[in-house]
Amino acid sequence: MPSPQVTPAGRPPVDPLSAGAVILAVAAVSSSAPLIAYAAAPALAIAFWRNTISVGLLSPVTLLRRRAELRTLTRGAGRREGWFCVLSGVALAVHFATWMPSAQLTSVAAATALVATQPVWQGLIALGQGRRLPTVAWVGIGVAVLGAALATGADFGHSHRAVMGDLLAVIGGMAAAVYTAFGERARATISTTTYTTICYGVCAALLLVVCLVGGVRLTGFAGTTWLAILGLVAGAQLLGHSMFNYALHHFSATTISVLILLEAPGAALIAWAWLGQLPRLAALPGLALLLVGVAIVILGNTRANRRTTPIPAPAETAPLPD
Repeated sequence: MPSPQVTPAGRPPVDPLSAGAVILAVAAVSSSAPLIAYAAAPALAIAFWRNTISVGLLSPVTLLRRRAELRTLTRGAGRREGWFCVLSGVALAVHFATWMPSAQLTSVAAATALVATQPVWQGLIALGQGRRLPTVAWVGIGVAVLGAALATGADFGHSHRAVMGDLLAVIGGMAAAVYTAFGERARATISTTTYTTICYGVCAALLLVVCLVGGVRLTGFAGTTWLAILGLVAGAQLLGHSMFNYALHHFSATTISVLILLEAPGAALIAWAWLGQLPRLAALPGLALLLVGVAIVILGNTRANRRTTPIPAPAETAPLPD
């Protein structure tokens, strides 16, 4: 019996199911920011419920089919992977607690573009781990930072509220880089179902504490808001996060990072068609420059990696679906 074929990087070859998962994930995450902007509820409450409902849907499957895997994460060498899941959940909570409010404070286009700076922060994390970044990556970082500064400067002339949203979106991108670094480590040996259940569970628990301490209202929302939250669960959370987590086993994280940039124009189009929210013209050049810079970082790292030995999973640039 022939052994399964794998790619040079050690991943299984891309199949139609994996390709379809990526396409579906990009479409799903593009709806995230418009739904958040539409929902008449505190952003932290939305973040809590989308994770809590997701855990409620995933837990029965995990407990029935992955009990043995769960046990391995509490003993011996498996504890290391278990901690990767937990730390990934902590970073995801920070991401949601910053990026989701940003989508209600600034424009959908600005929030999605600024959170897409994640690969830039991923590259800087790699630098902190002792890896040298290629010159083209530094060029991309400079272009992305310039674009972010131009976009934020345009919003500063519009309102301080929009500037605060821009800054929160950037912090959300930083947290996304940490989330992905731990997530790729965990997904190297753990199934998608087990990983996402633990990660979302930790995230939901932390967000609940923040909401209770901060007095954030968690109930009493209108029916349309609950529909928006359910839309986030079905779309961005389960079809977005989970499909990207599945695809990380078949695609390089770098490849997915390039594709996730399509979320920014996708979200802007949905916000324009559904909410009538047009991006501020003064911010458009900066947002476009930012996305170009991020693409340069991703592609530059890809070329550098092809000329060197394979690097550990956390050094890859992977997306955070929103």
